[in-house]
Amino acid sequence: MTRDLNFLHRIHNRMISIKQINEKDIDLCYELDSNTILLWSKKQWTNEFKKEGTKIFGLLIKNLVIGICVLQIVIDEAQINYFVINKKFRKKGFGTYLMSYLIKKCEKLNLKKLLLEVSHRNFTAEKFYSRFDFYTVGIRKNYYKDGSHALLKEKKLTTK
Repeated sequence: MTRDLNFLHRIHNRMISIKQINEKDIDLCYELDSNTILLWSKKQWTNEFKKEGTKIFGLLIKNLVIGICVLQIVIDEAQINYFVINKKFRKKGFGTYLMSYLIKKCEKLNLKKLLLEVSHRNFTAEKFYSRFDFYTVGIRKNYYKDGSHALLKEKKLTTK
């Protein structure tokens, strides 16, 4: 409990916020991606902003975007298509803060489950997602460019 209170105190002192970002922020998204997981080209980012049901959230300290999540809502579930925190800000609770926000947002929207995929070689991300009760429900063999498999993860949500 003390750890949680310290975490909230640190967050408040840094003026952290989460806001939905839009197409004018493509360069910010592409830059953060280029400096972290190198997942999408600028064209792919542009396409993400145009997809129906897609919401893109930025995690900010003051006005600096330090994290991004791309969430695609389809009927009564959501898929996390992208989730990253700037390398300088990892292991400080910011990923936890953003994921907690997303889960609460999905629950308020009465969604039944949250889905994502992660490389079976990405042990850090897999451990992180398991802390939020994401369970492996399937595998896509040789899914990524490096030949690694995608673990399909699911979290059941509590609707209000």
